[in-house]
Amino acid sequence: MQKNSIAEAAFKLTLRDFEQAAERISKDVIVTPLLPYSLPDRQLALKAECLQELGSFKIRAGANAIETASDEDLLKGVVTASAGNFGQGVAKAAQNRGLPVHVIVPDTAAKVKVEALIDLGATVTTVPFSDWWNVMITRSAGVDGFFIHPVAELEVIIGNGGIGLEIFTQCPEVEVIIVPFGGGGMISGIALAMKALGKTSKIIACEIESSTPLKAAKKQGKPVKVERGKSWVDGIGSTTVLPEMWPLLDELVDDVIVVSHREAENALRSLSSKSHLISEGAGAVALAAASKPEFSGKNIVAVISGSNIDQDTYIKILNKSLI
Repeated sequence: MQKNSIAEAAFKLTLRDFEQAAERISKDVIVTPLLPYSLPDRQLALKAECLQELGSFKIRAGANAIETASDEDLLKGVVTASAGNFGQGVAKAAQNRGLPVHVIVPDTAAKVKVEALIDLGATVTTVPFSDWWNVMITRSAGVDGFFIHPVAELEVIIGNGGIGLEIFTQCPEVEVIIVPFGGGGMISGIALAMKALGKTSKIIACEIESSTPLKAAKKQGKPVKVERGKSWVDGIGSTTVLPEMWPLLDELVDDVIVVSHREAENALRSLSSKSHLISEGAGAVALAAASKPEFSGKNIVAVISGSNIDQDTYIKILNKSLI
């Protein structure tokens, strides 16, 4: 696959492409609520994708990718690389259709996510993060089956665009949409859907301080390698932006906000106490970013991407005992 082929195809998508995908996967997903979050100087709402059946937005992408694959492609089942959430989305969609799934996961994946994959009937292979990232780059998992990339896949991007359609319906006056950045599949889908709707809302990515590949790429004007530090936030953070996603991200993402671990921990506690939502780290990063001073006076939607967090980690953060 040529590096620019995904971007070229994505920029040609129409509103009908996103609407058809939403219809296609309507039995797999719910329309998640947009919940108000009280701050004195802005209108902030939370797009609670953490309330999807599997606790993540990624059921949208997984279901759409499988629904659009041919019967011939699916003869040997499905293979993907995932830190957990996308694998669950693919596994659930495959389970609904009687298909076997093999998921390659990094050794940094949260235990709760790996256990959920096994519960869904997936075959799970755990590899070092560097080997897992190589699968992401090469699209070669070394096992039989139809490979679905968790990010750089047109049907993944289109499936994620349903979030954008819902945000527009629920909050047509939105000025800023803040999205956690892992690989770019979600933020690209949302941005392209808003563009197809004729909306000019600012699209803001957010990253955790220990891993900022998109911030670095935006600064350098191209993907560069960055350090991936230790973090309890496991749903986002890598060592570089995938080259085939860069043309999309360069064009569609207006800015990148970097959040500290302390800010993310405070946001996680607030999501629990104020919004009564369980969120994983990536969702907390989105709320922390949306609370930054630069968004004062704006009408904002922050995407709370998932709820699959390690239980021990979650308890420690709620109790302010995480070291």
